[in-house]
Amino acid sequence: MIHFDITKLEKDLAELEKETMKENFWGDSHKSKQVLEKIKKIKSKCTEYRKIEKEINNLQELTNLLELEPDEEMISDVLKNTSKLQKEIEKFEITTLLSGKYDNNNAIVTIHPGAGGTESQDWAEMLYRMYARWANKNGYQVKEMDYLEGEEAGLKSVTFEVVGENAYGYLKCEKGVHRLVRISPFDAGGRRHTSFASVEVLPEITDDIEIEINPDDLRIDTYRASGAGGQHINKTSSAVRITHIPTNIVVACQSERSQIQNRETAMKMLKSKLLDLKEQEQKEKIEDLKGEQKDIAWGSQIRSYVFCPYTMVKDHRTNYEVGNVEGVMNRRY
Repeated sequence: MIHFDITKLEKDLAELEKETMKENFWGDSHKSKQVLEKIKKIKSKCTEYRKIEKEINNLQELTNLLELEPDEEMISDVLKNTSKLQKEIEKFEITTLLSGKYDNNNAIVTIHPGAGGTESQDWAEMLYRMYARWANKNGYQVKEMDYLEGEEAGLKSVTFEVVGENAYGYLKCEKGVHRLVRISPFDAGGRRHTSFASVEVLPEITDDIEIEINPDDLRIDTYRASGAGGQHINKTSSAVRITHIPTNIVVACQSERSQIQNRETAMKMLKSKLLDLKEQEQKEKIEDLKGEQKDIAWGSQIRSYVFCPYTMVKDHRTNYEVGNVEGVMNRRY
């Protein structure tokens, strides 16, 4: 059960809109951008709430009429609309629960295959396609930032951004090691193989979050971008790789046409990683005080996809079982 204070939200919205009417509002572009983003988010929630409220009232009125004058066709319509409205309410409830500090931000996702060569690289690519399809199905934009192909199949690493409201809130629980058990299509003997791939999910750092980075701590390398390219992208050293020397964190971007744009994107990625590292250090300090808590599960994976000898996918945290790789994302959200 959640508590949604629509009155307070509408009051906050009115105050923010009043602020945009001030003479000096547009003088500070940084502040005005933040205010406009807040207005957009709050207005979206208020609009959705009022829409659901109106639909509930309409269904209630129709139900009262049907009690007086039953009509089979109208009853069927009311049942369909009720089922549709229930799904909208559940989706709105999840959105409301995503109230973490960075839940509303875009998500930067990195996938690395584990030991196992081609088999694990193919599994990493399967995960990439799964997240991309889930994102597209739910109205999110997927922006590939860095992609390194595997030697025979799959990928060695991929970093992509999922752009849209609450992207990080939905995807943050995907962070961890994912395990696949199947009959390998790359094994002539048709033997069963177990593959692992790690998924890292970070929030995109917005302008209102300050992360200080000493330029002397950075090593910046440029290289030619890989991929299909075009008249420009593969002929100049537009791709950028940044190494943060104190932490040995490495980020790279080659999706943009210019070196300047790739550098800006790579810096965003670096800031996200440094923020995550800072929060992990704080978490470790807390665990030192209260004791380490380990998951009661086999190995380190957060989820297992078992295709052999079974055909069902097992999510250890939700106990969902589905018959394909994409099913876990679709049923959880």
